Amino acid sequence: MRSFNKHHPFPEEINRTLTGVLADFHFVPTQRAKRNLLKEGVNATSIFHTGNTIIDALNFVKKKKAAFNPPGLNLADDSRIILVTAHRRENWGEPLEDICKALNYLVDNYADVEVIFPVHLNPNVRKTVTRRLSQTEKIHLIEPCDYGSFVKLMAKSYLILTDSGGIQEEALSLGKPVLVMRDETERLESIEYGAAKLIGTNSKKIISTAAFFLENEMEYEMVKRIANPYGDGKAAQRIINILAHINSGNSIFHEDEISDSFEVVL
Repeated sequence: MRSFNKHHPFPEEINRTLTGVLADFHFVPTQRAKRNLLKEGVNATSIFHTGNTIIDALNFVKKKKAAFNPPGLNLADDSRIILVTAHRRENWGEPLEDICKALNYLVDNYADVEVIFPVHLNPNVRKTVTRRLSQTEKIHLIEPCDYGSFVKLMAKSYLILTDSGGIQEEALSLGKPVLVMRDETERLESIEYGAAKLIGTNSKKIISTAAFFLENEMEYEMVKRIANPYGDGKAAQRIINILAHINSGNSIFHEDEISDSFEVVL
């Protein structure tokens, strides 16, 4: 995955590019990722389109009986939950202030909307979020969750606002629209498929895009029917099969030779 801007996201864009240079085998989540590697000079015979193992992990955790029930969190039975995560260094300061402004507006203007915000431990995030949101009714600031609880929280949510990368993939499998509070993303497939909106951190843009999904049930329901381009939950097994084939002394083969090669058809 590439944004082609080493500052957004930082440092992930740099780390991914460096790792690509070091790797002998590349198991990519999408065909776009494959094309990016080919442009960087990676040999096609070492690239395999398997889907992303994060979807395997998500499907595994969804089957567990872990519940999201943090102490002291009282939600109305009929509330629509907006899940928020924000931690990126490029969003510290004024961008995070704008995010908080938008969240205050949403809970003030939609009677059935409540916000759950697991607050990152970084003091640059905590200081701003606590000052701007801790006294706001219907905004619940909680400690970061373990992965099982967070998956349950995503599934419980109506809408997700985030500057995270992985959530852009996971939310698709849960049928949840995502507002990506960044200026650039390396996960363009979710934008192209219509399951996510790249909106930046301008408070007016956040409010208007959240309102789009809160007020248009048909548009909201369409997201649930979008196939996840990042995986079908079988990536790990494909990777194991490929490595076992190579380790057995057979020559490296192209992904077209894999009978169950992952592909999403629109």
